Amino acid sequence: MKNYTETEKLLELEVLSQEDDLRTIVLFNDDVNTFEWVIECLVAYCQHDSLQAEQCATIIHYTGKCIVKIGPFDKMKPICETLQEKGLTAEIQ
Repeated sequence: MKNYTETEKLLELEVLSQEDDLRTIVLFNDDVNTFEWVIECLVAYCQHDSLQAEQCATIIHYTGKCIVKIGPFDKMKPICETLQEKGLTAEIQ
């Protein structure tokens, strides 16, 4: 067992608390949006490259959903809202 200094304990607690604040944006399959539109939105609003966006779109199509972005809530909220405004079914979890 490692003996932590007080500073190391505080840093570990800070890292753990920051990890607890992480949220995911989950994008769901629907019968309305095309693959191309989903890919375009993932590139534009989630900063995916085209390959990553295509892979996410495929996962969404075959499994019904995919985590498309991970980060703190305050950064995920506007991205999720934009995806919803663009007609996609997305939620923060």
